[in-house]
Amino acid sequence: MPLSEQEQRLLDEMERNLLHNDADVVSADSAGRPFTYRNLVFGALLVVAGLGALIAGVSLFRNIAAVGIIIGVVGVALMFIGIMVGARRGEPTLEFDEEELHRESSRPSGPRSSTGGSAGFMDRMNERWERRQDSDD
Repeated sequence: MPLSEQEQRLLDEMERNLLHNDADVVSADSAGRPFTYRNLVFGALLVVAGLGALIAGVSLFRNIAAVGIIIGVVGVALMFIGIMVGARRGEPTLEFDEEELHRESSRPSGPRSSTGGSAGFMDRMNERWERRQDSDD
């Protein structure tokens, strides 16, 4: 169901107020730098390898103390490096442009291509939602 004129104006006003009032959150250093999947997976693998090395070092400590201590220290170091790699953020993204948001939101929504080639996930989901809403009417 489409929004009425009053609801559309209210929504636009809310968006402007949110962007204006939360400018410090939007412009924060880490706001445009999300965690990357690659860093999280690589960090988790390093933590698991470090935990394995730590367990191996503890079990070897009974037989050969020096080797067990060295392997345990290497395991702790691997876990620390894994946490640091996993917590590292990705490359910064482009700055948010409020004018572009309003241009895109005021653009009439015509039929989108259903090929999915360059359409993003959210575009495809919006298209499915619109088709579902049209079929209900």
